[in-house]
Amino acid sequence: MPVNFRQTTLRKPVSCIGIGLHSGRQIGMTIRPAPANHGIVFVRRDVRDRPATIAARWHNVSRTDLSTTLGNEHGVTVATVEHLMAALRGCGVDNAVVDLDGPELPIMDGSAEPFVRIIRHAGTVELESPRFVMWLHRVVEVRDGDKLAMLLPGPHSRITVSIDFGERVVGAQSHTFEAGRDLFDAELARARTFGFRDQVEALHARGLALGGSQRNAIVIDADGVANPEGLRFADEFARHKVLDCLGDLSLAGVPIMGHFYGYKPGHGLNNALLLELFTQRDAWSYVTMDEYGRIQGIGQDDGEVVAG
Repeated sequence: MPVNFRQTTLRKPVSCIGIGLHSGRQIGMTIRPAPANHGIVFVRRDVRDRPATIAARWHNVSRTDLSTTLGNEHGVTVATVEHLMAALRGCGVDNAVVDLDGPELPIMDGSAEPFVRIIRHAGTVELESPRFVMWLHRVVEVRDGDKLAMLLPGPHSRITVSIDFGERVVGAQSHTFEAGRDLFDAELARARTFGFRDQVEALHARGLALGGSQRNAIVIDADGVANPEGLRFADEFARHKVLDCLGDLSLAGVPIMGHFYGYKPGHGLNNALLLELFTQRDAWSYVTMDEYGRIQGIGQDDGEVVAG
């Protein structure tokens, strides 16, 4: 794909409507263009009694159970941001305003593909300001029991995830994705979230995941995948975990040039890794994409660089 040496935003606003995974209510969302150095910012249009703007940054993560939730200092939150964040990063969008009329993003079909479709429909434009990336200098890692999330220096933005659920249907799977190549739409965006039927029923009983169904998730029961259409990929479970990691890592604010490896990662571990990364300030540098290209021996006329 062409190198994004400059920041980008949407060419025009674009909207969609869908069901919220947790609330089960209809949610309207509009993604609007934003200026350079604005980043991705969520705005709760249904909240009028206090400031309702939330920057999509790691330090604003307020909860990581079931999904990634962002919050501001006034107690306003936005849940289930990871799929849209992955779509924006996968489509190379650096700056946007995301207007919502509810407390979470619509779950759509449980993947990032519907978001990618509307972003592609809107199109993107380059802005005048240079694009920044994080250049990793050394390994940063966090652990939680046997779970691991780590970032390793490398010339490209790459994500590898290994999972092991033990169940016959999911089992052990691994998948690697190089962000930035024109493979995001086909290889990653369509991978859906998944859950086990007994867990979904337990969540429903607690008034949670009220919008969850086979229309927006892979449901696994004792007999296997309950969805009549089956899987979109043989390793769809691992691919969706990669998608989640891409969305969570995008909360760094700029692309991370390096290799993320996760063993049984989750939203909490991903956020803990970003906290550790920003704590270890000597482990990385901010550089422009142009500077990074020169460091790696790639110029603006060389055609490709892998930058998610």
